[in-house]
Amino acid sequence: MAPDATPAPFDHLEIQVGQHTYDALACGPTDGEFVLLLHGWPEFADSWSDVLTALGAAGYRAVAVDQRGYSPRARPPRIADYAVPELVADALAFADSQGAGRFHLVSHDWGGMVAWAVAGAHPERLKSLTVLATPHPDALNRAAAEDSAQHHMLDYVRFFRRDDGAAEAALLADDAARLRAAYGGKVPAALVDDNVRRLSAPGALTATLNWYRAPESVISVPAGRITVPTLFLWGSEDVALGRGAAESTGEWVDGPYRFEALEGASHWLPEEAPGLVMPPILAHLGQYV
Repeated sequence: MAPDATPAPFDHLEIQVGQHTYDALACGPTDGEFVLLLHGWPEFADSWSDVLTALGAAGYRAVAVDQRGYSPRARPPRIADYAVPELVADALAFADSQGAGRFHLVSHDWGGMVAWAVAGAHPERLKSLTVLATPHPDALNRAAAEDSAQHHMLDYVRFFRRDDGAAEAALLADDAARLRAAYGGKVPAALVDDNVRRLSAPGALTATLNWYRAPESVISVPAGRITVPTLFLWGSEDVALGRGAAESTGEWVDGPYRFEALEGASHWLPEEAPGLVMPPILAHLGQYV
C-alpha cells in the first residue's frame, strides 16, 4: 500500500538490521506490550491491517514488518540469504529495535514457519506464540509423508523451489493471473492489486520465492518442541495445509496449547476473517503478560 493510502492510525517505521532497512507499520501506544506480526507469501505488513488496528485499540504496541525480500531495501541477492536462521534473526532484531526483550509473536503462512522456529530456538524471548494457518513443520512433514493429498497440496512449493525463473514467469504472465489467483478471491481486490504491483518490481518476486528455495527440502524448517504458550488457528477450507497436519500440531507443543479450527474459513485468515481470529488472539495474549 502506498504511504499516502495507509489508514491514519498506523505509524510508518524504518527498522535497521545490519545493512538492511525494513519498512513496517505500527499501531497502538508506544508503551503498550509489544506484539510482532510476521506475514506470509505473497503478503506484506498491510495484510495485518485489521489485526493491527484491533491490537492497537486493545492497548498493545503492534508492529508488522515487510520482511526480508519484501522490503525493497532488504533484498539480498543470494538464495542462502533467505535461510530460516536468517529470518529468525531478523524477527528477533525487529523486537530488539523496539526495545522488546520478551514479546508476543503473531504469524501467518511462511511467517508461521519462522515463528515456530523462533519459539523452538528462543523460547526465553516469547511471552506467547500465535500461528495462523501454518502447522508445526514436523506435523506438516509427517502429514505430507503419510497422506498423498497433503503431499500434492504442496506441489506448488516444489514448483516455487525451481530457481530457473519458471515460477516467476508463470506467476507474472497475463497481468499476474496466477499470482492473483493464489489469493483465492479471499483478499480484497485493492490489496491484491497493490501486492501484485509491489511483487512486479525487478527482483521482488524472486526474493520472496527464495524463502521456499533456501531450505534443503520442501519443509525442512527447524523448530523442535515448543514450550511457550501457543495458540494455533486454522481454516477448514485451507487449500495448502490440510486438517491432518493442523490437528496433530499439538503433539509438538509441550507448553499451554489451544487449537481452533475455523470452519468455513480459508488460508487467508488475517485479511479474510479478522473478526474470527481477533477474539481468540486477544484472549490468548491477555493470559500471558
